[in-house]
Amino acid sequence: MLKNTIYAKIEYNGRKEVEMIDSKALKEAVINVIVHSDYTYNTSPIIELYYDRIEITSGGGLPQELSQEESLEGVTAPRNKELIRVFKDVDLIENIGSCVLRILEAYDKSCFKFMNHFLRVSFKYKETPFDYEENTGNKTTKKIKVKLQEKNILNFCKEAKTLKEITSHFGFKNIATFKKNYINPLLENGSLQLTIPNQPKNRKYITILQK
Repeated sequence: MLKNTIYAKIEYNGRKEVEMIDSKALKEAVINVIVHSDYTYNTSPIIELYYDRIEITSGGGLPQELSQEESLEGVTAPRNKELIRVFKDVDLIENIGSCVLRILEAYDKSCFKFMNHFLRVSFKYKETPFDYEENTGNKTTKKIKVKLQEKNILNFCKEAKTLKEITSHFGFKNIATFKKNYINPLLENGSLQLTIPNQPKNRKYITILQK
């Protein structure tokens, strides 16, 4: 099963965490596809993992009496009432129709794809812990936070550190993304320098003091 990476960053007011996939929305989508699939199609619910997203597909599409708009408002027409009853008995479902609404708390309506015979939910992976900041449109605030993070990295690297030591210190798990967003720009502007450029296994990063 895909590991749901949790990105983290340290701010003055504490630690913030962002999941690569919203775990509550994912849980609701999996439950929804199991209890609402039309099993007369001789197809089972499908969960597919891609490099940039996870897709969950149920057979049968929407019940004929239900429109897309009604479905996205939380209205439901249960197909498998006994299966729903079992899920409610074990507390996996609280209220019928709540699954879609909980998914929409974390993702917009574009994650749903309605087809004649199938219904698909697609969750794109968040690549950085700053995705939610980019969506706010406050680019000035983001730039300030990036500069602050760069300053913290330079202070930390006054003594040579490995890339793993740096990412671990600042609470990041995706080393490649962290290096792209922070380390590479500091290397390019000359604020950081590699101690042993030709030996990848032994290289460390050290701050270059500006004169």
